[in-house]
Amino acid sequence: MNTAAYRAYRAHRPYRARHKGIFVTGTDTGVGKTLVASTLVHLHVAHGLRCVGMKPVASGAFHDGQRWCNEDVLALQAQANVQVPPHWVNPYLLRRATAPHIAAAEQGVAIELEHLAACHAHLAAASDCVIVEGAGGFMVPLDARHNTDDLVARLGLPVVLVVGMRLGCINHALLTQQAIAARGLPLLGWVANEIDPAEACMDAMVQSLQARLHAPLLGRLPWQPGMSAQEAAARLSSAALIGTTG
Repeated sequence: MNTAAYRAYRAHRPYRARHKGIFVTGTDTGVGKTLVASTLVHLHVAHGLRCVGMKPVASGAFHDGQRWCNEDVLALQAQANVQVPPHWVNPYLLRRATAPHIAAAEQGVAIELEHLAACHAHLAAASDCVIVEGAGGFMVPLDARHNTDDLVARLGLPVVLVVGMRLGCINHALLTQQAIAARGLPLLGWVANEIDPAEACMDAMVQSLQARLHAPLLGRLPWQPGMSAQEAAARLSSAALIGTTG
């Protein structure tokens, strides 16, 4: 399905999220979800909306001398224009940088979906839009019974997929698209993040994904270490996002 056909499909079958917002997932860990999620917060704020980011579960923390922090959470908070309690933005902060269910078990923490949903509801009530960033990929386990896809389905949010453009990403992107569709969730769009500067077939890979992903390409982020949300915002299509999350 090409982009024009997909937009026509969405026009005839509009999706209504339970809350206005977007869930940002990725083809893997380390593919740029935080950059894209922070950029989406920045874009919504720039369009006059009260927007806040959420990182339901963050693995990997450092101590700043006063408290435990996570870099992803701080990046999301830096772009928000809504003041909310930090424990709503990041209900579970796990110290070890590993899969959430492993880090949680190590700390004796039980990750509860209903608590995450309650925190998200508080954020939604306090803002116009909540950008939720997942941990790792779409199917990352949260506990012995639940994966990240269970959380997204519980929140009822459309999904933006960040594809880390490197060898193997086409397969990972297509499998993620299948998993999103299997939960009855819409894929709002995808972002090509060029994380491998040595990849010689970048354009061909992007074209292959455009032909196979049933959602529009929202933008390409070139290899640029330290790219800011403001810089990335200039490369993403705000028209495809603003006004489509309700």
